[in-house]
Amino acid sequence: MSLPPPITLTPAAVARVKDLMGRADKEVLGLRVGVSNKGCSGLSYTVNYAEDGPRMLEEVVEQDGARVFLESSAVMFLIGSEMDYKQDKLQASFTFTNPNAASTCGCGESFSVA
Repeated sequence: MSLPPPITLTPAAVARVKDLMGRADKEVLGLRVGVSNKGCSGLSYTVNYAEDGPRMLEEVVEQDGARVFLESSAVMFLIGSEMDYKQDKLQASFTFTNPNAASTCGCGESFSVA
């Protein structure tokens, strides 16, 4: 029996990850998702191109042709999360539904854990 992936991607996130991978100026293997200490709630999500393969202890999530590398220091904060991509007239961004977040800031870009 295999374990579920640490995070799942919505169809919109899968499409955006694949789009970004396909039109990058250089070869990328996917996107790298992490968590940094910043934002008004304490922790903030980071999303960058992954130009190299998995780093030590990173988790790799592959879903419908999209590949996301989870930084080892972020996995414990992201387990069970759903990554989505939302776009409206004013902004476009990846969003996270995170069951580990005890609180989030008003703009939704940072969170804290209990």
